[in-house]
Amino acid sequence: MDFKDSDAEATYRAAARDWLDANIAEHDAGHYPDDMTKAKAWQARKAAGGYACITWPQEWGGGGGTPIESVIFGQEEAKHAVDGSYFTIGLGMCVPTVMAYADNATKTRFVGPAVRGDEIWSQLFSEPAGGSDVAAIRTRAVRDGDDWVVNGQKVWTSGAHYSDYGIVLVRTNPDVPKHQGLTMFWLDLKAPGIEIRPIHQMSGGSSFNEVWFEDVRISDAQRLGPVDGGWKVALFTLMNERLAIGTSGGVGPEDILAFAAQANGADGPLLKDAAFRQQLADWWVQSEGLRNTRMRTITALSKGQVPGPESSIGKIVAANQLQAIGNTAVEAGDQYGIIADPALTPLKGAFHAATMWAPGLRIAGGTDEILKNIIAERVLGLPGEIRVDKDQAFRDLPVEA
Repeated sequence: MDFKDSDAEATYRAAARDWLDANIAEHDAGHYPDDMTKAKAWQARKAAGGYACITWPQEWGGGGGTPIESVIFGQEEAKHAVDGSYFTIGLGMCVPTVMAYADNATKTRFVGPAVRGDEIWSQLFSEPAGGSDVAAIRTRAVRDGDDWVVNGQKVWTSGAHYSDYGIVLVRTNPDVPKHQGLTMFWLDLKAPGIEIRPIHQMSGGSSFNEVWFEDVRISDAQRLGPVDGGWKVALFTLMNERLAIGTSGGVGPEDILAFAAQANGADGPLLKDAAFRQQLADWWVQSEGLRNTRMRTITALSKGQVPGPESSIGKIVAANQLQAIGNTAVEAGDQYGIIADPALTPLKGAFHAATMWAPGLRIAGGTDEILKNIIAERVLGLPGEIRVDKDQAFRDLPVEA
């Protein structure tokens, strides 16, 4: 691994840092009616400066740069308090799929507005009966002339309530094995027959949604990839999803160390508790392992290489660590640990936020179990998991009552 920038990378980093210093100040001086408007203004500013979607071709509104340049800009941007979360799913997962599988007219219509932040996208894969098995989709699309008629339900759709468009995976052929009868489409989330119901979360927010389809008509021109060939398209999207989600962010070992220096456990100061100190050491080792794994990925990008499936380990470790750190800090508060008011809790409630968000992070972008399978099969070369339904038609699969 090489922990240092090359001369070219150092030059790019300096230019990015200068641009951010100048533009963040101008951006923050503006007046915005809400957070989304502010985020869209920042996204538009980045697009105008060539710093939005750095690796995408310039003809589609990107920067025409390299993956390592994108990493460098992301590192520098992360030092500033700007919010790009509204665009993560669209630019990280949905629009790359559109770029890979749509015709030029569709790309011309949608890619540029997405890069500029004018339009927001969401991804509609998960279903109540599917669990972690994306291929178990039951939302149906039936051909009707040049259209498809869609009926069914999606769940855990992040950002659907403020999104303009989305990509949706549906079942178009139940008479073949489950992976072979899926098709991908893009769709207008304001189309007739679509109902979006926000899900109230224990954190108090509502970032996830149920999405219902009742006789929704989608033109065949909105299809992404071949009929019944949607699994390959979905894998392309999921690969981008895991890269887009990455690691957890949030609190880390250094945060709970600072907290423990002032907190008391059951038997006195928390920092003098041997079990806590052992756990803190384990978290610190994990964090260093994650940091070096990320540096490995960055080194590969710097050399023009493509990171492999071993990057799947990042989210497994980071999400579980985030949950453990949050839980430990909340439990250390004893009876006061139940108080989640940011004005009354350490780090403005960051430990409580970690406790409530981490379980979802362990599901989003591939559950712990799915990612462990990827590591086992594709990194360690272990035998694949046995699938008894591999050659069975989807309509013949058992359904729980």
